[in-house]
Amino acid sequence: MKVEEIAPDVWMFVGRELESVATAFVDGDDALLVDTLGGVDDAHALRRVLRDQMGKRVRIVVSTHFMSDHIAGLSLFPEATTIAHRHHRHAFLSQNRQVDAFYLEPQVVFDSAMRIRWGRHALHLLHNPGKTMDHLSVDVPSADLVCAGDNIVGNIVYVSRADPAQIRSAIVRMQQLGRRRVIGGHMGMFGAATLGNAVHYLDRLADAVVGIRTAVDSHEADARIASIAIEPCLAAGVEPSPFERHWHERNLEAIVTQSMFTLDAALAARRAHA
Repeated sequence: MKVEEIAPDVWMFVGRELESVATAFVDGDDALLVDTLGGVDDAHALRRVLRDQMGKRVRIVVSTHFMSDHIAGLSLFPEATTIAHRHHRHAFLSQNRQVDAFYLEPQVVFDSAMRIRWGRHALHLLHNPGKTMDHLSVDVPSADLVCAGDNIVGNIVYVSRADPAQIRSAIVRMQQLGRRRVIGGHMGMFGAATLGNAVHYLDRLADAVVGIRTAVDSHEADARIASIAIEPCLAAGVEPSPFERHWHERNLEAIVTQSMFTLDAALAARRAHA
């Protein structure tokens, strides 16, 4: 597991399982965690670092979204109060790889926003549905960062079982916060430009898929969609990481199997014939 000090009282943890991310905000001997990583081994390593090496007690766990690859460690912090959005069950039940053993009912749920004062920081929990209906953005102005969860995957997005338009809106809302640092649900921390890069990727991918779906029949369209390269979808100057390449391939699989962007193609055809 990678451990990085973001500030004297903010620590980021990147696990080996799917490069899932957790962020700890420290106040004296107490810690507030945003997410708890994606695998059992990573979650135990997270607890060892926080409890045994740093001597911190996790008092609060905030879930950016209730998918299994971000809640593996919930049961390892039984003294903590877990906070999630009211629609957390919708996210848990709609994921591709549900791990029931990771599920733990949150003690506190909310609808639109919540503010937590933690040491020198005020954490603003903002309902920002995108990848999932329960998604939160955790805005921390005093640390000049926002925890984005899975509304981005580095410089791209992952669209499976989601409305791409909703993901785009969620990213734009984060851009409006104006933070210089963005902590993703996977990979780690990025500069603010990654939000624009993710929007660019989503727009170019959508354009490519809609163009194919409006030009050829569905059988040929699926074959062409499956071969869309990542490079033309990326913003200028962005070099894809192996992780981003992998999730681009997963995007193409999801677009084909879930018949994504068919509505957008139909609307585009309607406008062309209007």
